[in-house]
Amino acid sequence: MTRIRTGALALLLLLTTASAAIGPPRIAIIIDDLGYRLKAGQRAIDLPGPISFAVLPGTPRAFVLATEAHARGKDVLLHLPLQARANDPAQEPLGLNLDMSREEFGDVFSRALTSVPYAIGVNSHRGSMLTRHPGHMQWLMDEIGSRESLFFVDSYTTHHSVAMKIARESGIDARKRDVFLDPDRNPDTVAREFERMKRLALRRGSVVAIGHPYAATLELLERELPKLANEGFELVSISVLVQNDSARTPTNP
Repeated sequence: MTRIRTGALALLLLLTTASAAIGPPRIAIIIDDLGYRLKAGQRAIDLPGPISFAVLPGTPRAFVLATEAHARGKDVLLHLPLQARANDPAQEPLGLNLDMSREEFGDVFSRALTSVPYAIGVNSHRGSMLTRHPGHMQWLMDEIGSRESLFFVDSYTTHHSVAMKIARESGIDARKRDVFLDPDRNPDTVAREFERMKRLALRRGSVVAIGHPYAATLELLERELPKLANEGFELVSISVLVQNDSARTPTNP
């Protein structure tokens, strides 16, 4: 009996130590589509904790909001418009399309990146068409890889996306979106997806969620983000998760 109890205590100690080493489930939240509405963007930047912000290039408030987010210690990403459907090129300024030449593609990417100061990573905007094309995704990863320390986040608007595969083959640090917090603007939907985000974090150890500067989304985040630590979660910037993934991925000799 004593041996059984000793063994059980040893197992419990081992599990507790392993859990402590792993740490709490990590959540990274990116707010997309900043650049058009100043007040909504500023309200998003006011959210507590290390929320990350993806800014659309060439938009009227891109420079101001990217600069303000950086000044507040937040991660800034280039929210790069990619073509979503055939015969429907990217509608936003400085978007990338299938009919571009390699030279045009690189030139537009450079101008997009320049328009969003302090960007440390790139995440895709729309892109259900372009992200399924290996050649164009290779061009994108070549552009990202030619800039120091940029990483990539696939917003994953289609399960046919090959962006993550090409990123990894190209040695680009990358992460995929797990949850959209607001596939519609109904407060009940946002609340449901926020809870799903937490369940996924518990199951997987970390999760990437994307939301938008909608009133329903911001209201829920303002209310719920301060509770995450007491619920056993760690809110982190997207760069922390990407770096953590990179550190755990073995490199080829």
